[in-house]
Amino acid sequence: MKAIILAGGEGTRLRPLTYTTPKPLIDVQDKTLTEHVFDILKNYGVTEAILSVSYMADKIKNYFEDGFKFGMKLSYLIEERPMGTAGPLILLKKMGCLLNEDFMVVNGDNLFSLDLAKFFDQHKKNQAVATIALTVVSDVTNFGIARLENGRILEFIEKPSKDKAPGNLANSGYYVFSPEIFEFLPEKNFVMLEKDIFPVLAKENKLFGYPDNSQWFDTGTPQRYEQVKKEWRGIYKSYEK
Repeated sequence: MKAIILAGGEGTRLRPLTYTTPKPLIDVQDKTLTEHVFDILKNYGVTEAILSVSYMADKIKNYFEDGFKFGMKLSYLIEERPMGTAGPLILLKKMGCLLNEDFMVVNGDNLFSLDLAKFFDQHKKNQAVATIALTVVSDVTNFGIARLENGRILEFIEKPSKDKAPGNLANSGYYVFSPEIFEFLPEKNFVMLEKDIFPVLAKENKLFGYPDNSQWFDTGTPQRYEQVKKEWRGIYKSYEK
């Protein structure tokens, strides 16, 4: 299975650090953030990935090169302008390079020590077009919370109050897609998976959730970045949140 790693954001909330260092190269426990993502993938045999880059693209490419010294086989998609979280899919479709087997898409900002083998198996078992790994969160008011029925995601409720939340499972930024996903791309140049594709899949009962309570971190803010540097325990341990 191949993976697409979303690594094109400017990391504006981590400025001034990201004025000089692209977010994929920020340090987490003496490794770049992206190397930790590689470790998660490699632990389950995913060694071929496409890095989707934009901001400081050359700096990222010069650091990782072809991925050999990191135990990966890397290629790159370059977004000349922001195209949304579905940007890599749009570019692949325009290039005629549609993937012909199930593949992962990973938000490169997030670290998640979930069992990818079980994640993949659940996707195949459900014959899903898309499966979202869902992480348990303690404060639902900061996230989009999934409403589930028999494993299917019906919708996400954005930052609900605690009394109106349908649960405590949030989008982790780790996905498995079947090749059919390309049929759901709208004909425009800026597409968000979360707003433009997932709601359509949910209405057609083709969107599934995979809950997992393993360690998960979003590095999107200075506070969360400091937390991951101190608390990330790697790919082998999970904990109850």
